[in-house]
Amino acid sequence: MLDTQLKTQLAAYLERVTQPFELVASLDESETSAQMRELLTTIQSLRSDKITLRLDGNDARKPSFSLQRQGSDSSLRFAGLPLGHEFTSLVLALLWTGGHPPKEEQDLLDQIQAIEGDFNFEVYMSLSCHNCPDVVQALSLMAILNPRIKTTVIEGGAFQKEVETREIMAVPMVYLNGEVFGAGRMLLGEIVAKLDTGAATRAAAKLSAKEAFEVLVVGAGPAGAAASIYTARKGIRTGIVAERLGGQVNDTLDIENYISISKTEGPKLVAAMEAHIRDYDVDVMNLQRATKLIPAAEKGGLITVELDNGAQLQAKSVVLSTGARWRNMNVPGEDQYRTKGVAYCPSCDGPLFKGKRVAVIGGGNSGIEAAIDLAGVVSHVTVLEFADTLKADAVLQKKLASLPNVTIIKSAQTTEVLGDGSKVTGLTYKDRTTGETKQVELEGIFVQIGLLPNTDWLKGTLELNPMGEIVIDAKGQTSVPGVFAAGDCTNVPYKQIIIAAGAGATAALSAFDHLIRN
Repeated sequence: MLDTQLKTQLAAYLERVTQPFELVASLDESETSAQMRELLTTIQSLRSDKITLRLDGNDARKPSFSLQRQGSDSSLRFAGLPLGHEFTSLVLALLWTGGHPPKEEQDLLDQIQAIEGDFNFEVYMSLSCHNCPDVVQALSLMAILNPRIKTTVIEGGAFQKEVETREIMAVPMVYLNGEVFGAGRMLLGEIVAKLDTGAATRAAAKLSAKEAFEVLVVGAGPAGAAASIYTARKGIRTGIVAERLGGQVNDTLDIENYISISKTEGPKLVAAMEAHIRDYDVDVMNLQRATKLIPAAEKGGLITVELDNGAQLQAKSVVLSTGARWRNMNVPGEDQYRTKGVAYCPSCDGPLFKGKRVAVIGGGNSGIEAAIDLAGVVSHVTVLEFADTLKADAVLQKKLASLPNVTIIKSAQTTEVLGDGSKVTGLTYKDRTTGETKQVELEGIFVQIGLLPNTDWLKGTLELNPMGEIVIDAKGQTSVPGVFAAGDCTNVPYKQIIIAAGAGATAALSAFDHLIRN
């Protein structure tokens, strides 16, 4: 199952195991069980002095296996094969169970160990989902650290009946004590904050006590990362506050146009950006949402940024790089059936619609790429484009036209998502040429209609254009002195990772120039 090179790499990782533990497999006669037995036997053979293997497990989910450190009551189980994007999650689980320390802030680890209460998590993932590993790894670590937290990681493809019974149409999907806890990408700190109700108050007090920054960067996508690195390299006190490090790049699968990197994936690029930021003396404040900007004139010479938890951060200059988010259709039924057939990540959720009929809303590059990917999994794809022509690149349109199970409908305005109360059953659209209303029966809808800037919290504070984008000049200066902006939240004409990174550098240099002149 594992080639020679992968076995060599895994063996090197397992050398870091310092505490003995056992793998206990619950198997049946299926082919997946045979593959699991082979995988676990290989793992055990690579570190036989610390890892033992038992094949006599009796868990109801078969095939599955648990990881159990000697002398610990921790409970972590993988149901199905954790391969694909989840192989890294398996390796980390092996290391953490074997005593290798996780690369997380000690305060957060202490917080996990102090959580009181009994929590039984079940997380459904797919092997092609690039958002799932963050959730899987977070819940795995929590189960290893705190014996009152139990986690079962379930590969949806191996347990289709469960997926259908629970009507799961988006991954990662997390259940806590049998009830839906959350869907989509969640970071460790976010999950912990939902369990530890006093965390927000403690975090707010800690943040508000910080000394004023010379440059405070709000947002940590490519623009924010570049801005923080450039200012930190100038030797000035720099802070970066963001809802999530990497921003929307976390949700991007293949990246093939970032100069000097032939091909990478969003999460890998984010990891590299974070590592680069942490090479410098940057105060990183992750999982924090900005809600208000108070210009310096109103606060004694310092610009103030208020956060959702009530904290206030102050700075002599600010770089806004809050990025953008996927645009919603804003039609009846969309919110009701979100994660119940309405989805936004084809690579993550596509496998859950195997053999079913789906629609893709949007005929730009992202929409057509999604349709091409989905066509290899689902029975039929219907592409609905509002305009009378597709906007995607010609090479993508040519590829789409070659696929036999794709229908393209132009001049189509989606008007409603239809469902039976628990899942999507279709949609209605208006033919913009004839005015006629039509209906398409299907089981899934993937929305790919562009972006909205994350600037709602800035309305009335600085100049925004009619699309809600921050208006900047060539140096990244906004209408508020000392406040600069960069990336997809601004009125730059093209929304690209490389353009955002360059704009972040420009804004940082402009902020530095502002500081030395004022």
